[in-house]
Amino acid sequence: MTHHNNASTASMPSDPWADVRPYMDHEVADVLAKLSRDNELLNALTRFRLPRLARWAPPLARAIASQAVRREVKGVTSVREFQMRIASYMVRMIRTTTDAFEVAGLDKLDPDSAYLFIGNHRDISLDPAFVNYALYQADRDTVRIAIGDNLLKKPYVTDLMRLNKSFIVPRSARGKRAMLAAYQKLSSYIRHSITEDQHSIWMAQREGRAKNGIDRTDPAIIKMLTIASRLSNRDAQFGDAIAELKLVPVSISYEYDPCDLQKAQELHDIDTKGHYAKSEFEDIQSIVAGITGTKGRVQLRFGTPVGADMATPDEVAAEIDRQVIGGYRLFPSHYLALEALGDAPELVARRTITREDRERFNARLANVPEPLRPYWLAQYANPVKHKAGRLTH
Repeated sequence: MTHHNNASTASMPSDPWADVRPYMDHEVADVLAKLSRDNELLNALTRFRLPRLARWAPPLARAIASQAVRREVKGVTSVREFQMRIASYMVRMIRTTTDAFEVAGLDKLDPDSAYLFIGNHRDISLDPAFVNYALYQADRDTVRIAIGDNLLKKPYVTDLMRLNKSFIVPRSARGKRAMLAAYQKLSSYIRHSITEDQHSIWMAQREGRAKNGIDRTDPAIIKMLTIASRLSNRDAQFGDAIAELKLVPVSISYEYDPCDLQKAQELHDIDTKGHYAKSEFEDIQSIVAGITGTKGRVQLRFGTPVGADMATPDEVAAEIDRQVIGGYRLFPSHYLALEALGDAPELVARRTITREDRERFNARLANVPEPLRPYWLAQYANPVKHKAGRLTH
């Protein structure tokens, strides 16, 4: 294997992905014990759940939080048990923050096969969480989740994510060689997961969420996915390297995006100031907002595996785009935004919009500051134009 070129893995050839892969069952108890003593995690929990006590008696607040963590994970000795504890919260979140959750296309996929689900990316934690929930409901195994190391600034966040079957995607490696080595390792791990472990994976079609409502696959991700196949067999055909990964496009559509305002602010700042300054805890805040915020209706559509007849990363990206856009569900919020912008009036499906839809939309729009409105509306209007082939590159 050619990817053992950095010191941390060279000493452990039996576990070449030790520092990027999700935790295994035999590691769970130790990681949970460590988390129950992690002051940064305990401080974050107390700020959230015991704000007053956290202010006047931090050690006491931390002790209470530590006990709560230990109680919560008592008896958890495997990744599956950890995820089952999360599942009850997931069910409650879906019940309280969504009006409906629909799944389409999953029944066409072989329950005994591993797939590389590659989806449009709107929400940091919810996109894969909804995929997991759909699999859980269908009595299938949950996915391993690709997560960028830019989100893992705190060790406790990394631990929690890896307990939840996340593996780490390098975004912060310095220098070309370091980056290439990191991508080789990532590519070999993904290939190993699908072909050897028979374990499905979810990853986003691009780095970072689509802030403007335009979902497009980055061909560089497809290129990265095929590195491992090329390394193991120089003569491997590109189409075969794609086919063995069983790439299945997934479309997720939210009627309302809980982070729509923050995304509009970011796009506004980039347009007007040339840059956007992210605050220290912004990613964590986005995750919390996504989980707790109102989403309206949500639809998840699984596509069909991308075949071996693909010749280039661009072709694969175009096929993923075709399925993601084709499977994207347009809600009244999308049409109402297009109507409010006054763009392409002929694309507005007025018959699908009820009075309640309009009132709800206007109530949300009323909370959007005037300068942010064009950006806020575009997020919802763009999918309508994209589906109709009206978006210029």
